Amino acid sequence: MFISGFSFIRNGNRLNYPYREALLSILPICDELVVAVGTSDDGTREAIIELNEPKIKIIDTVWDDALREGGRILAQQTNIALDAIKGKWGFYIQGDEVIHENDLTNIHQAVLKHTDDEKVEGLLFDYLHFYGNFNFIRDRMSKRAYPHEIRLVKNNPNIRSYRDAQGFRKFIDPKNYENEEGKKLNVVKVNATVFHYGMVRSAEKELERQKEFHKLWHGDDWVAERFDNKKTYDYNDDVPLERFTGSHPTVMQKRIAEQNWNFNYDASKVKEKLKYKLTRKVGKIIGKRLFDYRNYNVVNR
Repeated sequence: MFISGFSFIRNGNRLNYPYREALLSILPICDELVVAVGTSDDGTREAIIELNEPKIKIIDTVWDDALREGGRILAQQTNIALDAIKGKWGFYIQGDEVIHENDLTNIHQAVLKHTDDEKVEGLLFDYLHFYGNFNFIRDRMSKRAYPHEIRLVKNNPNIRSYRDAQGFRKFIDPKNYENEEGKKLNVVKVNATVFHYGMVRSAEKELERQKEFHKLWHGDDWVAERFDNKKTYDYNDDVPLERFTGSHPTVMQKRIAEQNWNFNYDASKVKEKLKYKLTRKVGKIIGKRLFDYRNYNVVNR
């Protein structure tokens, strides 16, 4: 079974994304890995070439600033890579997401099982959202921690990256998909987890990333008003955390050893909205998240 990986990245070194680890984590079960690399000024493209992996294919891109509002540029870059894959399945990985090697067999078996099932359009993964450093994750019942997302899709030209590239939908006219709401994909949950290292940096580095990240959603004045008077990012804001006690993917071990700085989590400083606090606590009691938004339809197969 031919499986294609696909991803995108720009200035991954300067913004301290584990993009190389992300690519390497899915490479063992991919027959090719297409990466849309935006014009960068920090050696990102060169670092991917230095991996010396013949399966990796680079597409050079230029990001259109006119698409920055609402994170649309992220979906556009995702679709550039998606359109170039050859496999029957596309394994999507973002530059701050890593798959544990222990899950690769489960993923591959799920692909084989559902390849000929026309009612299954994608595979749904669990998520762990790391925060502050590599020892903490967002509370899994928190509204700030989406629990699942689609990361494997069948190679169908009508399937497009949706909105800000968090998930996928199917569209009648894929060339004009921004004018449609699209149809949620029918997916099967796979026993595998995405390790999301989106906010694991020093407070100084995270502030720099936050500025660049929010420029994909807002104008320069909005970004300046919120960040220009700060020297570091305040992690202890509105995020309840849990201590992570499991094992990290092997490809992350070197990065963790080099960058796992001290992070002092103070639960008393968390400013969580009352409604979110209540639903989180009820969710812990009943063992189920409440009122989740789901950009997919889970089917039993």
